[in-house]
Amino acid sequence: MIDSNVRIVSLIPSGTEILATLGLTNAIVGRSHECDYPPEIKNLPVCTAARLNSNAPSREIHNQVNDILQSALSIYQIKTDVLEQLQPTHILTQDQCDVCAVSFPEVEKAVSSLIHSSPQIISLQPNVLKDVWNDIERVGQIFGVDSVKILENLEARVRICQQKVQGLSLNELPTVVCIEWTEPLMVAANWIPELVNLAGGQSLFCATGQPSPHLQWETLIASNPDVIIFMPCGFDLQRTRQEAKLLTQRPEWEKLHATKAGRVYITDGNAYFNRPGPRLTDSLEILAEILHSDIFEYGYKGTAWEPL
Repeated sequence: MIDSNVRIVSLIPSGTEILATLGLTNAIVGRSHECDYPPEIKNLPVCTAARLNSNAPSREIHNQVNDILQSALSIYQIKTDVLEQLQPTHILTQDQCDVCAVSFPEVEKAVSSLIHSSPQIISLQPNVLKDVWNDIERVGQIFGVDSVKILENLEARVRICQQKVQGLSLNELPTVVCIEWTEPLMVAANWIPELVNLAGGQSLFCATGQPSPHLQWETLIASNPDVIIFMPCGFDLQRTRQEAKLLTQRPEWEKLHATKAGRVYITDGNAYFNRPGPRLTDSLEILAEILHSDIFEYGYKGTAWEPL
């Protein structure tokens, strides 16, 4: 039974999802402006705000991000007045990406200014799937929650995917480009190449556990991948459909093998692929469904992904 005095503020969506999976939803007293899952946390006080306009075009967002970071500012600001009122005992944040959520130094600075509480900062820094499982275990241990069954369930779902694609020959494993940003063009990395390979694909242009690299348009065209999957950071299915047009309107697009074969897809990157939490297992199943629809049918099509 969790201590009733525990008051957690989560400043990162994946952290909120980890807490919920561990059965700690009732202990969350505040959230970031981007935390939206599970739905029952949406009415909690919001403790952060963005310094940029996320409705702007991709190139503009990218430029805003660079300008803010070059000014030695965080892209997000913490509402210290809200934190002060909430008096949290713990703050869950991340030290993995300054573009994804409030930066770790910003959280430390905010905490040092609090008068009525001195919360423990729990920082997540996942780069690969194993790191996410370790984070779930670590957060569970901090709050006295046993995560063994939760992790067994998640890992079992991963194994099911692995086993089903194990018998495929190399030429049955499509080459895959996962697009994380359209202007400038960037490929999704960190845990994404690992998920692609587990789902029976061959991930191009990026290495597991490494940051997302930029990609030249000419290189994409020359590589002529079997499958192209859009998963822009922070965008839902509808916004991703709009973003994809930045590339699909280019004349060379029609000549691509993936385009001709009807193997270009959009996904809800914001809900799944961009969040290093429990739903990365869903993300793996989505990829499996996209890459091998003859083997997998989980029922994500239409809500989590669509053919473009």
